[in-house]
Amino acid sequence: MNYYFVALLAICSAYALAVGGAPERIAAASYALSCGGTHFALASHAGSRWLKLEVGVLIIDFLIFACFCVLASRADRFWPIWASALLGLGVLGHLARWLTPNLGSWPYAVSLTIWSYPILFLMALGAWTHRRRLARFGEDRPWTLFSA
Repeated sequence: MNYYFVALLAICSAYALAVGGAPERIAAASYALSCGGTHFALASHAGSRWLKLEVGVLIIDFLIFACFCVLASRADRFWPIWASALLGLGVLGHLARWLTPNLGSWPYAVSLTIWSYPILFLMALGAWTHRRRLARFGEDRPWTLFSA
């Protein structure tokens, strides 16, 4: 377990939950849950991590990717689009592992985990810009309303 990442996850999620709008709060809660689920999915086979396709992690990654895609399509924010793209790269890392079984464990692990840090930064940035818009304009619409 990477304690540096866990500390950043706790700080960024707490910040987004405390000062963010509805999109930031939804993203922080769902991303923290997905990170916890990933930890438990990997804990069952600690000695052989990343040696084969991590199906449990793939399911969790796909679900959080879908969650962020819905969030990006509905929220009046720029950052969920970028976060969705980064999560999509993680899902593509699973696809690369599935298509290339002899891929080493290091490239597979890095392709899944390296995007986690920028996602935390984007969540915190989203919460910060939400507060800035509230201070400047007095309101910050969280959602795009589509007319039928």
